[in-house]
Amino acid sequence: MATWKGKSRGTLLGFKIYVQIIKKTGLYSAYFVLLFVALYFIFFSFTSTRSTYYLFRKRLGYSPINAAFNVYRSYFTFGRIQLDRIAITSGLKHKFTFEFDGVEHINNLLKQNKGGILLTAHIGNFNLAKHFFEERHSEAVVNLVITDFEHRQIKNYLESVTGTSEVKIIVLKEDLSHIFKMKEALANNELLVFAADRYLKHSKTYKAEFLGEQVKFPQGPFKLAGRNKIPVLFVHLMREKNFHYHFYARPYKPEKFTPQEILKYYLDDLEKMVKKYPHQWYNYYDYWNDFS
Repeated sequence: MATWKGKSRGTLLGFKIYVQIIKKTGLYSAYFVLLFVALYFIFFSFTSTRSTYYLFRKRLGYSPINAAFNVYRSYFTFGRIQLDRIAITSGLKHKFTFEFDGVEHINNLLKQNKGGILLTAHIGNFNLAKHFFEERHSEAVVNLVITDFEHRQIKNYLESVTGTSEVKIIVLKEDLSHIFKMKEALANNELLVFAADRYLKHSKTYKAEFLGEQVKFPQGPFKLAGRNKIPVLFVHLMREKNFHYHFYARPYKPEKFTPQEILKYYLDDLEKMVKKYPHQWYNYYDYWNDFS
């Protein structure tokens, strides 16, 4: 896997434009504009287009024509999910439905009073998970562990439009101060959420097979869980047809309870999600290090 640079797709101006479209003309108008925005990225975002084509063609085995078409679908779906986030948190939640699959695993984890680690990925729309916890687990305190420094401006703007999230943020820092915050959260029976499918430069990594090829993954979340025997769930929030979102929670059932074993089970679960929802996998860079 090529090292992620810590920057996600999207611009502040783009978010502002879409917020105004949704407010003035509605969600369907925003989706319509998105048809052309997705086409723009096909031609003017070469690196991400090439990387996404590689996913469909080489890792998922699509034909050349289908792979090219599905690159467009991927861009459109990514944009639609961002618009959904704005719409849901701006008073249009009634247009959407939510399905909670595995809710009993959240209950079981909280009852252990050890805190918990939720492992997700850059897939689907986990940013909306706060609505799940507000409705089903209002007592749960969720901490999202992030590295996305460069897009704080966009996050702040979205909060000014949609309101502050119930989800707390722990930012990974070079002085390692985040370690004390994570330990404190776990001691208080809080939940830590990691998108564990990317690593930053200088991070310690494990190598494992994912979609048929060896790639690297950050050691941190898996070591934290394995060394301290912290309960682990694999969680994803995926968009489906007719404005429907499906929340998945699957437990890690330990045999050895080692970091490497947790990683293996995590990747098994993630591979199933990518194959079921291929247009909702959002790593728009040379993920498999195939172009260097």
